[in-house]
Formats: sequence, structure tokens, C-alpha cells
Amino acid sequence: MDVKSFIKAARLRTLPLSVSGIIVGSYLGTEYLNSISASSSRIIVWSTPILWLAILTTIGFQVLSNFANDYGDGIKGSDKNRTGEARMVASGAISPKQMKLAMIVTSMITLIIALVLIYVAFDKDNFGYSILFFALGIASIIAAIKYTVGKSAYGYSGFGDVFVFVFFGLVSVVGSYFMYTKFINFEIFLPAISVGLLSTAVLNLNNLRDREEDIKNDKNTLVVKLGTEKGKKYHYFLIITALVSTIIYVFLDFTSVYQLVFLVAFIPLLKNIKTVAQNKVPAELDTELKKVALSTFLFAILLGIGHIF
Repeated sequence: MDVKSFIKAARLRTLPLSVSGIIVGSYLGTEYLNSISASSSRIIVWSTPILWLAILTTIGFQVLSNFANDYGDGIKGSDKNRTGEARMVASGAISPKQMKLAMIVTSMITLIIALVLIYVAFDKDNFGYSILFFALGIASIIAAIKYTVGKSAYGYSGFGDVFVFVFFGLVSVVGSYFMYTKFINFEIFLPAISVGLLSTAVLNLNNLRDREEDIKNDKNTLVVKLGTEKGKKYHYFLIITALVSTIIYVFLDFTSVYQLVFLVAFIPLLKNIKTVAQNKVPAELDTELKKVALSTFLFAILLGIGHIF
């Protein structure tokens, strides 16, 4: 097996986006604990094992999703003429059998890390919560695989956006927040919605870029169903709504101007809207994928930092 090919199949550039929700939920979760603690010592988010175990678990799910995407599209022939990074199964660098094995190994390792995370977060005193999060872990594995694998792959019927929004946004942010606080503050859904929408914007860019090839391969993404112009308008909606959602969250409990530092991350995102609006050559959107993904990661960092000060 060529290790370099598996590293390419893991698509490392997608990892910062995948952990953005964990960072937001962990920042806000630890800050809540600090606000109600009578102790003078503060919990530092970067020193908590929950954060790092959650990041490792999420990376595992993301790599599994990327392997499954490579495998599913590869055996269906959807990646033969794709734009952007080459896919390993479609190119022959990794055989379908080897990729299947990599998916199984990745699933097992990720599930083990998830079990350690659940134990650290809930110990023996919250068995019900442990079962719930174990079920979420299993659901994440199934969702990652079923995105492009199988006859009923939902990535081929326009439901990929729902998967990304729910798992990258709601589950990631609210789930990690709950691991710290052991309760759900419904205000936390606002930044969770923002992360979910921005993550969906990355997928939408990918689908705008690949629309013509997806039509040829019967991959009915939401952009294929909507058409290019409506797909662009949908993209504007995702970014603007993400911005509005976080602004509402901040002003619900506004204490410092530092809480608005997250707006810096929206400068490149708003520029991206202009780029998408003016785009005539879909292949040129490939460079925008990295910009939006890294801007989402920056948003997560800045939102957390703004609430510390």
C-alpha cells in the first residue's frame, strides 16, 4: 500500500473545517463553566482532554467520510473527469478492496477514541448520556459511509447539505458544549447554525464547481436540482444567514466589544460571495473551497477568543 496515496485520500485540507464546530462548542462550554464556578482558577479550553479527544474523534469521522467519498464515487465512475484534487480509487492508486479495508480500520479506531471521549466526559454517573453519544457516534459512521456508498447514497439525491449542516454544525457544536455543561442552552444553537451553514457553503462551492460532471454521472446534488444561478443565491443565503445568526447570539449576552472580533473572519467570506456572483468558469471555484474552509476555522477560533475577553 502506498501511504502517500492514503494521505491524499484523507484530504487533509478538509480537517480544519471539520473541527471548527468542536472548537466553538468547547470554547463556549468551558466559558460557561468558568462563569458559574466559585473557584478563582479558570478552565483553559486547550488543556481539557475533552477538546483533544473530540477533535481526534471528529478527524476520524472526517477521514472516514473522505475515504468513503473516494470509494463511492470511484466505483460509480463519478470521479473520472473531476476538477480539483485527483481521487485515489478513480485514478487506480488505491484499489476498491484496499479502500474498503481503510474504511473499516478508520471506523474501528475512531469508535475506540469516541468511547474514551464518552467515558472522560460522562464517567460512570451519566450512563444515559453515554448511550446517547455512543448512538451518535454510530450514526456518524453510518452517515459518513452512506454519503456516496450504496444504491441509496444520499449525496446522490441532494441530501448532502442536510448531512453537513446537522453533523458539522448542530451535532458538533451542541454535542461538544453538552459534554462540558451536561445541559443544553438553546442559545448555543445559534453559533451551531452558523458553523453548519458555513460548512454547507463549502459543500455548495464544491457542487457548483462539479455541476456539469455531476449531471453526467446522475449525481443529483442540490445545485444540480436548483441550477447554477439558484445555487449561487443559495450560497449567498448560507453565508449571510451564518453571519446574522452569530450576531444575534453575541448580542443576546453582549458584555464586550471583543465578542465582535469574529467579524474579521467574514471579510474573506463576503469577498467570496462577490467571487461566486462573478464566476463564469466553474473550475475556478476550486481555490475558493480552501478560503471558505479556513475562514470557517478562523471564525471558530475568533468567536471563542472573543468570549474569553
